[in-house]
Amino acid sequence: MAGTNGKQKTVRDMILSLALIGLAAGFIYLLVPHDDHAPDIQRVDYRVELLTARRAASYPVAAPEGLPGTWKATSVRFQGEDGDRWHLGYQTPDGQYVQIEQSTQKRADFVDDASQGASATKTTEKIGDRTWTHYTGGRYDALVLDGTSGSTTVVAGTASFAQLTKMAAALKMS
Repeated sequence: MAGTNGKQKTVRDMILSLALIGLAAGFIYLLVPHDDHAPDIQRVDYRVELLTARRAASYPVAAPEGLPGTWKATSVRFQGEDGDRWHLGYQTPDGQYVQIEQSTQKRADFVDDASQGASATKTTEKIGDRTWTHYTGGRYDALVLDGTSGSTTVVAGTASFAQLTKMAAALKMS
């Protein structure tokens, strides 16, 4: 009967070890912070870059005017050496992304890059006094300004066409 007592101790010790490991894992889980919320994206001030771009670019540079304060500018850059490329990114009130992209690069290549590979549709929309073509894609949808020579303007992002339209309507070019 001596062998039976040893097996019972081994099983009991294994169960106690598992319980101790479970308690330690639970304690560690409680110590690790769990924040499932998206990080707060900081608002950027793009006025200096906008003035620089408007002085340097060979086309009228677009920036929104009159958007509600719930639209948050999140990124800005002007690259004069890269086809006078202007970028201004925004977070919409519902957390989606909208960007304004302009450049003197070859139109087809630029639209493909700025819209993340979206394809032109047959849908056009008159927003203010400008006509825009809808592009749809897997990652971004886009509006591409028609009738410009020397540069291309794209409003694209993860936002709905209604929000893209709101951005396009707010654009002032100078």
